[in-house]
Amino acid sequence: MDPAPPVYAALDTLGIPYERHEHPAVFHAEDASKYWNPIPGVQCKNLFLRNKKGDRHYLVVLEISKRADLREIVKLVGDDRLSFGSPERLMAELGLTPGSVSPFGLLNDADGSVRVLIDRDLKGADRLIFHPNINTASVVVSWADLERFLASRANPVRVIALPGSPDE
Repeated sequence: MDPAPPVYAALDTLGIPYERHEHPAVFHAEDASKYWNPIPGVQCKNLFLRNKKGDRHYLVVLEISKRADLREIVKLVGDDRLSFGSPERLMAELGLTPGSVSPFGLLNDADGSVRVLIDRDLKGADRLIFHPNINTASVVVSWADLERFLASRANPVRVIALPGSPDE
């Protein structure tokens, strides 16, 4: 089943305008970038993380070329050691497969347990590019509309200052 239509339906229900772009399957930010470069907007990557005990999960959203230092994120959120969640855990928590992670996966998090951490450098962007829960398409929304989408979910959301600049 194609996971993108529920994303488009949720955006339509919320009155959020978006652009859709189809492309071949991509599995890493670098792969996506070659299809995203012609699209005006901030290219975003999304990391699915878990704490050491595996009882807390995080979705970290940042600009595609920015490096995410997991030790720094631990300091910012006050949790214990963070690591990447397994494909099985990603499927269980967000109903997603590797390469298709995006904030829209929160549609599949019924209890709102995944904590969302968004890099403040994305704040106010006119155009943000994400996958619509599948790695063969991309969707463009504004920061304000991403905030509206996130507000419609039960997940806790924090804007954090990830160190570094996108070109470091």
